[in-house]
Amino acid sequence: MYHLKKKNPLGRTASHRKALLRNLAIELIKHKRIKTTVAKAKELRRFIEPILNRAKEDTTPNRRYAFKHLQNKEAVKILFSDIAPKIMDRNGGYTRVLRLGLWRRGDNAEMAMIELVDFNEALLEATKEKSAEAPTKKRRRRRGRKKKTTEEESTTTKAEAKESGSKDNQDSKEVDRGE
Repeated sequence: MYHLKKKNPLGRTASHRKALLRNLAIELIKHKRIKTTVAKAKELRRFIEPILNRAKEDTTPNRRYAFKHLQNKEAVKILFSDIAPKIMDRNGGYTRVLRLGLWRRGDNAEMAMIELVDFNEALLEATKEKSAEAPTKKRRRRRGRKKKTTEEESTTTKAEAKESGSKDNQDSKEVDRGE
């Protein structure tokens, strides 16, 4: 039975899977964006998010935790010096998995790109420009317009009466005569 089995084994032994995730995490920290399969990207996200969360506080136990999982001094140094200050304000969701819509030629595995969210410079600049240029839109609501005050109603009824002309007045007179 497959009950209570959370991890995707990725078709590997436990030691091979740990080594794979460690290597993917080191490359993600160094390059900020890597291309891999969707399954590996999703597993990598589960692997690296707790490490990134601990990196926000630069203490010796947190450095040891990161080194225990990564086993690479350079990656730990980059993690605590470059990445941690940028993700300090974020409460989670440090990585983004983007499906590329491409399939690998040999085994037809779906490809994806996993990246650190705060390091996509083009996307960050585009959102800043978009927010600076576009004024905030008014929200449309389901309920009707606000009710007009009595002064506004009286001015609009007078204007409507002038626009409708004498036809409406004649029609109303005819109705009155008929009664």
